[in-house]
Amino acid sequence: MDASELQPIVQFLQQSVPFESLDEATLATCCRSLTVGYYSKASSFVPLDPSHPQLYIVRSGAFEVRDISGELLDRLGEGDYFGFPSLLSGEEASNRVAILEDGLVYHLPPDIFNLLRTKSRQFDRFFNKAFAKRLRHQGRFKARELTTTSRITTLMSHSPLMIDMKSSVADAAKLMRKSRVSSLLVIDNKKLVGILTDKDLRNRVLAENLDGKLPVHQAMTTTPITIESNSLVFEAMLLMSEHNIHHLPVVDNGQTQGVITSTDILRGQSSQPLLLIGEIERQKDLPSLILVSKQIPLLLQNLISADARAEEIGRVLTSVTDALTRRLIVLNQQMLGEAPMAFCWLAFGSQGRQDQAACSDQDNGLLLAHEPDEAAQGYFEALSKAVCAGLNECGYVYCPGDIMAQNPKWRMSLNRWCAVFDKWVNTPDPKALMHCSIFFDMRSVFGPQSLFDGLQDEVLKNTKGNDIFLAGLTGNSLTSTPPLGFFRQFVLERDGTEVKGIDLKHKGNALINDIARVYALSAGIKEVNTAKRIRALMEQNIINRKDALNLADAHEFIAHMRLSNQGYQYTHAKPVTNYLMPKDLSSLVRHQLRDAFKVVHDGQVGLKLKMMRSY
Repeated sequence: MDASELQPIVQFLQQSVPFESLDEATLATCCRSLTVGYYSKASSFVPLDPSHPQLYIVRSGAFEVRDISGELLDRLGEGDYFGFPSLLSGEEASNRVAILEDGLVYHLPPDIFNLLRTKSRQFDRFFNKAFAKRLRHQGRFKARELTTTSRITTLMSHSPLMIDMKSSVADAAKLMRKSRVSSLLVIDNKKLVGILTDKDLRNRVLAENLDGKLPVHQAMTTTPITIESNSLVFEAMLLMSEHNIHHLPVVDNGQTQGVITSTDILRGQSSQPLLLIGEIERQKDLPSLILVSKQIPLLLQNLISADARAEEIGRVLTSVTDALTRRLIVLNQQMLGEAPMAFCWLAFGSQGRQDQAACSDQDNGLLLAHEPDEAAQGYFEALSKAVCAGLNECGYVYCPGDIMAQNPKWRMSLNRWCAVFDKWVNTPDPKALMHCSIFFDMRSVFGPQSLFDGLQDEVLKNTKGNDIFLAGLTGNSLTSTPPLGFFRQFVLERDGTEVKGIDLKHKGNALINDIARVYALSAGIKEVNTAKRIRALMEQNIINRKDALNLADAHEFIAHMRLSNQGYQYTHAKPVTNYLMPKDLSSLVRHQLRDAFKVVHDGQVGLKLKMMRSY
């Protein structure tokens, strides 16, 4: 390799941790020993030779590292490495490296790798820490004991029994007896149209003295509650509990993947979060709920200790908040009587996105089916004040901005809510744009879904393709930037003379929430959870695969750092905040955090280019 070929490699490695720690002569020796490989996406996997381990340095392209069971361990791009576990352990490589995008990779032979470890303590520590992190990542999937962090694919039946809707219930019963199952999925032209269970046969056929020739479609449960295959077991348990059912068809994009039953779940392990929610649902008064809610910080600690993903922790904690909210509504309705009309309790912000962490305050509202008369106004005022007060006493403090159902301003009929959103969208002044970061991430936690759908559909109809609103919303989201200064150093938040640290929430996750929200509203996507929004945007090719995966990974990493830091603060009796001090991080984690913030910066640049063309 001549000098002209060598110089670009030297410049690249000089900017890469940990090669930047090497002296000039050592780095030159390293670069002269490198070989170059080109890997095409068409090949699917990098051909790793177990008898010739080496360090792979990604110059360009995108790759995924998966273990022998197919579990994702890492995603790699420019400046990342793979192959080092075999070099450090002496064991043959067992992981597989998938090629997501065509890439150029440098190969460093093992003798040079070991030489660099002896020459630079920082180089040696970097790869030892990376190896330890990889081992922790692999081990966490084997060591999990919480059903919360397991997905239903680990328990569900992947080959469910199906029957045509025109078949007789007698034939259905014989099939169920022969196969020893308690349910059949009912299909029509290969499409799921219902589910037939033991309970249906008992209540709709035998109890009614009907003939066994009765067609299945007359006895089945139509439009059954379904769940997606990437859902948590915990979420399946919640759905079964809420709807008093024992069977859930598993459906992805209209395609039936399987079925999960309460028996499947019982064969799995019990779940601490579900036990806590079960306790919430059994309480008869507010003092008891306050007592149960004191277990929530411990639940958070257990989830962090189990190394659960931040996305999963957010969903679990939000499910607990939802359960508390619903129980408070039910208990207060027992005192106030039946509501004078249908209503939905709306959750906004982090509860709406299902990404709650520690120290969450309230953001909620009330959606009424129609305009209330004086008596109805009095009923809903009493109900909302009691529920908000109860949440406050359970640890969810009052919203500083008074965005709560107890405020008459956020307690409205469907028509009035639609009018408010319409005004925000069509006359997007600064205050309206500020509200978007809270109100446009909304979800119903109590009440008829059809009522909520009426509001959400109207909102998305107004935002989809609305260039002026989307440009304004984009401009508002760009007023804050990731905390990176010159030379990619962290910019720390200060409060007078006190250095508070890196604001992981407002300078990290909130910015990714903003990016995903703008794109989702522009496309009329109903999802409000940020991770799900990013997946939907990728599937619809609104964001390309590489950028979407990078954004999702950055969101997860920053959220994980925030939760881990809050766990440390809690266990050491420190105030629980969103601030992190860089000095408390290893060089590897600082490097990863800088990369995550760089992804956020790039995401903001891309959003500006796409959405502010008319400005």
